[in-house]
Amino acid sequence: MKFVRFLLVMVATMALALSAFALEPGKDGFYHTGSGVRTKSVAFVNVKVYAIRHDIKCQVPKSKQAIIDADCDKRFSWRMLRDVDQEKIANALREAFKLNGYGDGGKIDAFVAAFKSELKEGNGVSINYSADKKTTSIWVQGGGSATVAGADFMKAVWSIWFGKIDQSSLSDALMSNL
Repeated sequence: MKFVRFLLVMVATMALALSAFALEPGKDGFYHTGSGVRTKSVAFVNVKVYAIRHDIKCQVPKSKQAIIDADCDKRFSWRMLRDVDQEKIANALREAFKLNGYGDGGKIDAFVAAFKSELKEGNGVSINYSADKKTTSIWVQGGGSATVAGADFMKAVWSIWFGKIDQSSLSDALMSNL
């Protein structure tokens, strides 16, 4: 009888563990891990800056570090919810790299150079990592694009949203589907 209980507990435990990976991929093979809204506090008011979603082409545990470290195709997609000056976005990204301990100025400069003008409400930004090429690419609607080599840079970019961040609820939202 004890053995039967043990088996039932094991089956239930395994079913629970497998349900963590029940997320279904889209037609393009990407799993949508979550979406959120980046806000910024301005004079005691939280202002919505952009809506962001995260997709990944491999299954990972519900862990910020696992998402950062995952060496598979993945992407962020933004939609601006307000007009933001190019310099403010570039400075915010530079600060986020610094906060997360990444300091390769050449790679950072190449990445933020894609922001060539003010981002208008409704504009999109796409950030993609190619695991085969080990490159992170950014495309800014109404701006430019850039491709930066290295898995180290990919981890630095993903750390902006899943590492040290002043809005931890955004990280949680971006992995809420896992």
